[in-house]
Amino acid sequence: MIRACGGIAGFLGALIILSLLIMAVLAPWIAPFDPLRVSIPDQLLEPDARFLFGTDQSGRDVLSRVIWASRSSLSVAGFAVMIGLCLGVSLGLAAGFHRGTWFEQATMRLLDAVAAIPVLIWAIALVGIFGIREARIGPFMIGNEVKLMLLLGLLYVPTLARVTYTTALSESQANYVAARRLQGVGSVRIMLSDVLPNCLSPVIVQATLMLALGIIIEASVSFVGLGVQPPTASWGNMLADARNFLLSGEWWLSVFPGAAISLTVIGFNLLGDGLRDRLDPRHNITAVTA
Repeated sequence: MIRACGGIAGFLGALIILSLLIMAVLAPWIAPFDPLRVSIPDQLLEPDARFLFGTDQSGRDVLSRVIWASRSSLSVAGFAVMIGLCLGVSLGLAAGFHRGTWFEQATMRLLDAVAAIPVLIWAIALVGIFGIREARIGPFMIGNEVKLMLLLGLLYVPTLARVTYTTALSESQANYVAARRLQGVGSVRIMLSDVLPNCLSPVIVQATLMLALGIIIEASVSFVGLGVQPPTASWGNMLADARNFLLSGEWWLSVFPGAAISLTVIGFNLLGDGLRDRLDPRHNITAVTA
């Protein structure tokens, strides 16, 4: 029964996330208006048949901005997790496989020190230090969204490395690893072809949950003016603009971006729970026992 409920939750989460991804990809075609189009006569109109989510203080269509904002939020969260996976899995796998060495101690103690401070605090502090202006590295211009992706990706490394390290530490002591060594297989090949596949299940679940965290962090950083910069649409800066209208009755300015954030986070959490039910054998055993 518990496992069936978990499967339903995972399916619902996957359906929500798939719908959001389709909306982000097809934003130029499904958004009814240009999200940057200013129309002074249409300022602060309530939701109606023409503007389903109403308009903001500049006469811009809120529905179109919510749709386009999904691109910013999902791209920042997605690419940040990809960066964190590449670095975190590599470090955690190497540290767990080479247990008892100076590399394990140095790597894990450094990551523990970074993980001692919450990710959101790190994100706000680092983005504040590096500023919101575009940075130039050689011929490349790095915008604020790219900087946020890179910083979040680096901040995800300790958590993903710890999850990988814990699993790799136990897998490296398994009998099949000793058997592979007796066959003359090299350490790198054992790590990549034998140990790594057995570490992926908890890592995938953790990465899914961190996507939800990335949505919250991106919105929080944009809310305080350090993330995606106006006039580019972001759920966070839309909420920041809506602060000025909380007491004047324009409820739609805050409700719809806030609902988009909540729905996305719920979707990723449900998907993470569903993946945990499917991929974690220990959780399956507990569910069956219950």
